[in-house]
Amino acid sequence: MSDTQTLTRDGIDAPRLDIDPFSDDFLNMPYPYHERMREAGPVVWLEPYQLWGVARHEEVRAGLNDWENFISSAGVGLANFRTEKPFRPPSLILEADPPQHTRSRTVLARVLSPKMMQKVRADFEKQANELIDRLVEQGEFDAIKDLAKAYPLKVFPDAVGLAAEGRDNLLLYGDMVFNAFGPRNHVFLDAVGRYEPVREWIMNQCQRSELSPDGFGDLIYQAADAGEIKHEEATLLVRSLLSAGVDTTVNGIGNAMYCLAQFPEQYDKLVANPTLARQTFEEALRFESPVQTFFRTVNRPIEFAGTPMLANDKVIFFLAAANRDGRQWKNPDVFDIERKPVGHMAFGSGIHGCVGQAVARMEGELIFTAMTKRVKRIEMLGEPTRRLNNTLRALESLPVRFVPH
Repeated sequence: MSDTQTLTRDGIDAPRLDIDPFSDDFLNMPYPYHERMREAGPVVWLEPYQLWGVARHEEVRAGLNDWENFISSAGVGLANFRTEKPFRPPSLILEADPPQHTRSRTVLARVLSPKMMQKVRADFEKQANELIDRLVEQGEFDAIKDLAKAYPLKVFPDAVGLAAEGRDNLLLYGDMVFNAFGPRNHVFLDAVGRYEPVREWIMNQCQRSELSPDGFGDLIYQAADAGEIKHEEATLLVRSLLSAGVDTTVNGIGNAMYCLAQFPEQYDKLVANPTLARQTFEEALRFESPVQTFFRTVNRPIEFAGTPMLANDKVIFFLAAANRDGRQWKNPDVFDIERKPVGHMAFGSGIHGCVGQAVARMEGELIFTAMTKRVKRIEMLGEPTRRLNNTLRALESLPVRFVPH
């Protein structure tokens, strides 16, 4: 099938591409496919799944900000909740539209506000410094298991108020949730197989009785006590914290570590100027976006970027493709920590922009600041292993050595 064929629907032509965004080839190396989609047009039709694809920055941003026409309540994955039963009770924040979304978002935004981040910052910073100290002493380690997973799995569940035991289950849960946004392919089936044994554990952790007083989780229940949300909604919002608050940050830090190990001259710049730690993390989020895609469902017949769309059409927005769009960024395929990547789409945009982004940004900033104090150089000790996920860009392992100052 030619990449330049067009699909005619009701007399409307649009570029038609025979690209499968959930194939192993695509998930391993999406960037050439992103370029083909961006160059084909502002909106393309992806033949294998009969849906619209949007890969340019301007249109991705516009679509994500238009919540009334591109709704989330019908699912932010391939499945359409208007015609298919969701595999779990839908998220009250990710898979909801106003007014439900507004109520949920108001509570979570307060719990995860910059003011709350200041309350936990000292502990997050202490944990970052202690972890980097240990890894410097260790010398050689796996930057994914021993750093990118270890740090968020310690500080964020602590802040939520979770017990210390069984936290690796959060990674199995997050992996499954983000895989479920794609098709029921082998990647999804593998994730579900690993998740099933811990399903009950996850739901138990969302109960108030399991959460320590005044942690993020308990604060959500306090909002229910005050009548802002229902108590059964509080349980689902704690679940949202657990699925979204760990996996994306793990992969954001892991991808940033990979960038700094691949481009030592950039790490040298960071050591020379530690105030670039936050910006380094932001540039890594742009360059290797942890969340690659999100879907929306067309609510009513509309025209978007000159393309008529019908109600119930599915649209996949390629956040990572937007983040390397040459129309938006100079030298988009270059990792440059001195770049100010304001406006990247790694956290989404609009009312559904990542509610936990303040936590993720703080964790990234603190880890990379801690590294500048102790680590002169990051040496890769072998090729990284990629972990395929239908939504996330993730590494399974990254063997490195910290060379101290």
